[in-house]
Amino acid sequence: MATFALIHGGGDVAWSWHLVERELRALGHDTVAPDLPADDPKATLDDYADAVVSALGDRTEPVVVGHSYGGFTAPLVAARTRAKALVMLAAMVPAPGETAAEWWANTGYGEAVGVQSELDGGLTGAQDPFVGFFHDVPRPLAEEALRRTADRGESEAAYSQPWPLAEWPSVPTTFIICTEDRFFPARFLRRVVADRLGIVPDEIVGSHCVALSRPRELALMLHRHAESAAQ
Repeated sequence: MATFALIHGGGDVAWSWHLVERELRALGHDTVAPDLPADDPKATLDDYADAVVSALGDRTEPVVVGHSYGGFTAPLVAARTRAKALVMLAAMVPAPGETAAEWWANTGYGEAVGVQSELDGGLTGAQDPFVGFFHDVPRPLAEEALRRTADRGESEAAYSQPWPLAEWPSVPTTFIICTEDRFFPARFLRRVVADRLGIVPDEIVGSHCVALSRPRELALMLHRHAESAAQ
């Protein structure tokens, strides 16, 4: 059995993990998925990490999973908790001293989205959330996700804070790319992961919101990562 610390992305809430949590618990694992203090404009990345560490309580050696913007927080948690493994899910991969605000230009995100948008007829980068984010999520579930995040803010302090680690934590790290992701295109993330982590990512069929569209498949993949880390 492993403990999974599940970290949501920007503008999101812990509820987005609830289906994956159910699947992981059915497999015998423990989970924590706190809301990050993103509505506090003064909250820093360290405050985000504090929220996760606090939710873990006396649990030790978790498998830390960071989704999307949660990629800026997950390595901080992994470094502070003697994590068994760090899993980055369709995540931003920060460089030391880089802010989240700088990450987009530094990685060539805008150009990559433009190229993919031309290839798929404007689906990638679409402003309609049911097209750009939730295209494979059951509509009632997508509508509930939007309802829960409608008034969700994001801390400017965290977004403009240089990533505080001097190097990537010494924790076994894997990356999961969502092949149907219309926010972080798969081709773009393959390059970022190769450049910044030097690893070959795993891939899962699904949108950026794969935790809602394919929770069983994602949970099984996370389960396998936990088993590998335990060996």
